[in-house]
Amino acid sequence: MITAKARHYFLETIPIFAGLNAGALSEIAAAVQEMGFHAGNIIVREGESGNRMFIIQSGRVEVVKHLAQLHETVLAVLGPKDFLGEMSIIECVARSASVRAVEDTSLFALRGTDLYRLFQHHPDQYAIVILNIARDLSRRLRAIDEKFSAISH
Repeated sequence: MITAKARHYFLETIPIFAGLNAGALSEIAAAVQEMGFHAGNIIVREGESGNRMFIIQSGRVEVVKHLAQLHETVLAVLGPKDFLGEMSIIECVARSASVRAVEDTSLFALRGTDLYRLFQHHPDQYAIVILNIARDLSRRLRAIDEKFSAISH
């Protein structure tokens, strides 16, 4: 477990929190929950409901479709400062993929209700977080489009 000050400094380096003022960042730093997973542990399962997103502090994870099935597919490998699970914060739907720790991994979990509190106290800062998440989702979609285009020709 890291100190509150170290957690704050770490979170201000995360792209989805870029542009936040000190008060909003402090509120997020106080809200996140530190979680640890050993290599091979499942962090979230495809199809389950979700109400939080995760920021990777250390370690690596795989984002997997059809976990433990014959046609299991690794969609991405994410590491420190990457985030995942944001779709469950934006839209209340089941998890679209599973996430498995590739190595011992430390995460910060941020619940949807924590972001709602940010909205209540700092609506302008909430808008920055949502815009930053939307930008990242757009980058990911663009990358998938490029990969799909490359393999279809």
